[in-house]
Amino acid sequence: MGNVFVFDHPLIQHKLTYIRDKNTGTKEFRELVDEVAMLMAFEITRDLPVKEVNVETPVTTAPSKVLAGKKLGLVPILRAGLGMVDGVRKLIPAAKVGHVGLYRDPKTFKPVEYYVKLPNDIEEREIIVIDPMLATGGSANDAITAIKKRGAKNIRLMCLIAAPEGVEVVKEAHPDVDIYLAAMDDRLDDHGYIIPGLGDAGDRLFGTK
Repeated sequence: MGNVFVFDHPLIQHKLTYIRDKNTGTKEFRELVDEVAMLMAFEITRDLPVKEVNVETPVTTAPSKVLAGKKLGLVPILRAGLGMVDGVRKLIPAAKVGHVGLYRDPKTFKPVEYYVKLPNDIEEREIIVIDPMLATGGSANDAITAIKKRGAKNIRLMCLIAAPEGVEVVKEAHPDVDIYLAAMDDRLDDHGYIIPGLGDAGDRLFGTK
C-alpha cells in the first residue's frame, strides 16, 4: 500500500497559512505556491539514489556525489497543477514535463479527460504527478491511470492539501503510489470541496472566477 507523507516543515506550514488566507492576492498566491512546491520537491527527492564521482576543485580532486538511477518526469494536472511546476523545476531543471488535462463534471463530480501529452521515455522515468488539491480523488485517479496506461511504472503524487476521502480513494485505486502533502484537511463538503481548504486553486492562481 502506498505511503502518505505530510510535510510539517515550518517554512512549508508558514507559507501554507498565507496560501489559505482569502485576502492573499493572485500575485502573492502564485509566488507562495511556487515556493511551497520547491520546498516540497526538496523533501520528495530526499531518497533519490546517488553515485560517487570525482570532481576537480580549484585546489585538488574530491570524491563527490551526483544523482543516479532513473530520470525524473513532472506531470501537472491541468490547469491548477501548472502553478506548482516551476517551483519543482528550480530544483530539478533536467526533468521533462508532460501534461494531463482533466475537468470535473459539476453534476457528477467525475473527471473528464481532454488532453494527455507525456515524455516519450515515460517508462524510464520516476514520475511526479502534481495537483494542488486532492479532493474527491477522481482527477488524480484518472490522471495516474492515464499515465500508467502509457507505460509509467514509478509514480508519486504531490499535492498542497488533501481531504481524507480523496487520499483513501487514491490509495485504494493505486496502492503503489506514494502521496506527498503539505496538509491533510478535515473533510469534503457536499459540493466536493476541501474543508477548510483554500478555495479554487486554479482560480486563485490565474485570477479567474
